[in-house]
Amino acid sequence: MLISGFDALLADLDGVVYAGDGAIPKAIEALNRLDENSVSLAYVTNNASRSPGAVAEHLIQLGAPASAEQVFGSADAGAELLAQELPLGSKVLVVGSAYLRDCVSSFGMEIVASHRDLPQGVIQGFDPSLGWKDLAEAAFAINGGAIWVATNTDRTIPRAEGIAPGNGALVEAVSAATNVQPLVAGKPEPLLFRRAAETFEATRPLVVGDRLDTDILGGNNAGYNTVLVLTGVDSARSALAARTAERPDYIIADLSGLYENYPVVEVTGFGIRCGGALASVNGDAITVNGDESDLDSWRAACAAWWLAHPHQEHAVEPTLNFSQTVAAKP
Repeated sequence: MLISGFDALLADLDGVVYAGDGAIPKAIEALNRLDENSVSLAYVTNNASRSPGAVAEHLIQLGAPASAEQVFGSADAGAELLAQELPLGSKVLVVGSAYLRDCVSSFGMEIVASHRDLPQGVIQGFDPSLGWKDLAEAAFAINGGAIWVATNTDRTIPRAEGIAPGNGALVEAVSAATNVQPLVAGKPEPLLFRRAAETFEATRPLVVGDRLDTDILGGNNAGYNTVLVLTGVDSARSALAARTAERPDYIIADLSGLYENYPVVEVTGFGIRCGGALASVNGDAITVNGDESDLDSWRAACAAWWLAHPHQEHAVEPTLNFSQTVAAKP
């Protein structure tokens, strides 16, 4: 099974374990099986709105194994990054949650409420209560010369109702008003992943996430194996088009796929075979001898396209042609 050979799972939360307050199907059962397979579990999240203790409490309510020590969030990382950039006691405008303010205070910085207080730093993290006035205050302070740190740049966040704007969308609004790009503390930077792996003394961790631009890119940046789970933001189609840095090692439908044998991807004289599917590349098109609803067809398509385009700096979506008849293995 896929999880064999790995000694830790570094799991994203939104879109992987839960969406909003509810658990994603099969996720909780999969997480509870890790211990019997001697695999440590850490949660690596870009959501800076809650403390590790609050996140763990939510996970326990859903039936997942969790403690505050297993949660590695971007709020702490963001405050640490800001503290590295500013002298002790510096004034900081916090655009985010109460927990983010606590993190900043813990590093000996003074929290201020307005750009009129002349903050030396601004830190921005996701919180559902943020509004235009908060973003305007951030823009005023940054335009006044304050150092700007974003806990993360996820453009979207999975909720129970669907996909909603995330911290990255709000960061982009401030950036448009300032013509400044923030320092970023969370994923896709490798810090959180490496900190989690080191905490559990993992030598071969597996990163699982639903986003190519944060989870997969961040895991790849850390030098770990990565798996895209199709229960959140990104799809097999977006993985196919991904630039090289954001390509996952594995693609699974949901977390139960961790306990399935991952199909062998092999190069043949006819193309790339995965399970019963066969994919070949001709110019900007991929022909897949397989069913479009079969994940193996997409795995074969990805492997074929990535082999033909190993160094792709921008996302490019090829033309896809599926057949409903799966080719017999020669």
